Amino acid sequence: MRPYRDIATLACLQVICFLLLSHLEPDFFLLHFYQTIIYLALLILLFYMEDRWAYMIGILAPTAWLLMAFATGMLGAAARQVLHMGQGAALSNLVSLIAAVTALLSVAMIAASARHWKREYLGLGKSLTTFAVSFAVVAVYYAILGAWFWHLIPVAAAN
Repeated sequence: MRPYRDIATLACLQVICFLLLSHLEPDFFLLHFYQTIIYLALLILLFYMEDRWAYMIGILAPTAWLLMAFATGMLGAAARQVLHMGQGAALSNLVSLIAAVTALLSVAMIAASARHWKREYLGLGKSLTTFAVSFAVVAVYYAILGAWFWHLIPVAAAN
């Protein structure tokens, strides 16, 4: 049994959530579709047994997504949707519910990746290099995605 099947499963679930969001929000189809790229890259890294990089990206990419979701207000809307459903109210916004599921999956991926990193690579002297390169990759990826999203907002609002 491969030790990283949990991370691969979480990455697949993230891809499914983003593809569902792309279906539910057609104005942001490409944005949600491109959000899957980092998780597909993570799956490819796991397939080629480059788990050191996959674990670090599995920590950093969901963290960056959570920060962006918080900054845009998506996490607040997701929390309100979950609280309303917890009080017995009907589902009013499926996008917010899927965003809440994606946030929970992100937290689970951060925890699983950190656990695997700690168990397999902590103390081997590769942490700083792996962190720096992975951080640069994730930062550039989300900077491009964020800039593109920023320019996409006026177009979606006009429609």
